[in-house]
This record gives sequence, C-alpha cells and structure tokens, in this order.
Amino acid sequence: MSDPIVSTEGLCKRFGEVKAVDDVTFSVERGQVYGLLGPNGAGKTTILRMLTGLERPTAGNLRLFGEPVTPSCAQLLRVGAMVEQAAFVPHLSGMLNLKLWWEAGGTSFADADLDNALAVAGLDSAIDRKVRTYSQGMKQRLGFARLLLSRPELLILDEPTNGLDPGEIREIRELIGRLTDDGATVLLSSHHLNEVEQVCTHALVINHGRLVADGTVSELIGSSGAVYVEVDDRDRAQAILAALPSVSDVQQQGDGLVVHMRDGRRSDLAAAITTAGLRLETLMPTQQLEDAFLDLLAAQEVAS
Repeated sequence: MSDPIVSTEGLCKRFGEVKAVDDVTFSVERGQVYGLLGPNGAGKTTILRMLTGLERPTAGNLRLFGEPVTPSCAQLLRVGAMVEQAAFVPHLSGMLNLKLWWEAGGTSFADADLDNALAVAGLDSAIDRKVRTYSQGMKQRLGFARLLLSRPELLILDEPTNGLDPGEIREIRELIGRLTDDGATVLLSSHHLNEVEQVCTHALVINHGRLVADGTVSELIGSSGAVYVEVDDRDRAQAILAALPSVSDVQQQGDGLVVHMRDGRRSDLAAAITTAGLRLETLMPTQQLEDAFLDLLAAQEVAS
C-alpha cells in the first residue's frame, strides 16, 4: 500500500493559551477530493498553513507523501497551494503575473506547464489583459493557473469560492471538477457546504480545533437524520429494517419508508434489503450536508 498523500496524527497548534488545533488525526488518499469543514475560527486555515510549512505544529505528526513536513521539505514541490486569497500585481497582465511569479523561483518560464494550466483555468484571451480588469472569479481562476504551472500532485485550497457570486462559484466548481477528472488529489476548506457536497468525495468536520467527524460525504450526510427507502414490498422491508440493531425507527411515508438510524451506514440497509430478496428502488438521505454539519456541531456542543 502506498503512503497517504496527507496524514496527520495528534496534530496540535497553540498560539499562546489558545488551542487553534487540538489533537486532529486524518489522512487523504490519492485521488480523493477532501473537504475541510468548520465554522469561523475552527482551525481550518491553521491546518492548511501547517501542511504548507507556513506554521510549525506545537505537537503531533504531519506528513506529505509519507515524509515529515518542514518549511523547506522537498515534498512541498509536489504541492500547489492557494491559502487565503490569491494576490497579483493589478497593473500587469495575467500572463506577466504568471511569468514573474514562476521566474522568481529561479526557473525558466519555458519549463512551466503553461498550456495545461491555461486550458484548465479557462481564461482564454483574458490572460493578456491587466489583472485590474478581472472579476473576482477570474482572479481565482488565475490563481488556479499559477498553482498548476508546476504540475502539482496535491492541490491545497483555502476557501476557493469565498467572495464569489453564484456564477463564479459554479465556474470554480467546474474547474475543480476538471482537475479531479484528471486524477488530482484535492484538499480544500470551504463555507459553501452545497459546493462541498457536489465536489468532495470525503470531508472532515472540526470545531474549536477538535475533530468532530470524518468520512465520505455520503456517510456524513447519513450519520444523522433519516434515510428514505423505496422497495417492491414495503411492508416486508419495514419489518426487516426495523429488526436491524442500527435502526431506531421505521415509518411509512408515501410509497416508501423513512428509516431513522442510530449508527451504521446506508449500505447496511441496502445489504439487508437485497439479501432478503427484495428489489431496492430508491435509497437516499432525507437531509443535505448542511443539515448534517449543523447537527454534528450541535451534538459536539452538548457533549462538551
């Protein structure tokens, strides 16, 4: 088995008496699109800054591609990062901004993966215009082009749709989709839970610097609330599902069943139905990621 692209174990960061990150452990595997979720001040940006060598952990282990992260570690060359807002020289063109940024690293611009970066970012002829004429969404796409110049294996994005209008958010979502279609591994933080639900395969929820939940997006959505099920024999399915240890209640609703789960996964319901010889027509959560996110934060507050 290859090492995870990102792995943390007991990661902590203190600023004086403040615990910004407190004992956080997670890993990101190759090809995943991993969302880092939490309210303002939860510790999301601090985690990303530690991953990119901009902050040193107070305690715990932090690795990229299996190697410890330090401010000058070679593994950072395999990462494209946009932490906080991308900044450019406004009176220069997008192309000249890219060229000067790349050459500041001591490398010829001819060695940059320019054609692919521009194709993915989708700026077309706007790349030759001055950046001060760009919309906020175009500046974000130019930021993506800049980080793609080095052919990164991992993209780290901090609030990539922050401050954008709905149309620009859609453009960035489609851009991330093009990257993941090409096999990129992405770790991003976001307040736009609907976007995370559409883009991410996995998500980590943190609050007050501590881990609240970690798993696939579908698991997090199904971890609270209920699941709606339609089968070819509703009455028989109700009896089967009600007998499962992970199920607390099953109610009929319309043509289907609403199943309330104590724990477990939605796949457990599907397995029980198909094992009994029933045909499964529909199985979906009755809530969205935003509902699950708020429920998880509320449960943590009660527990603490």
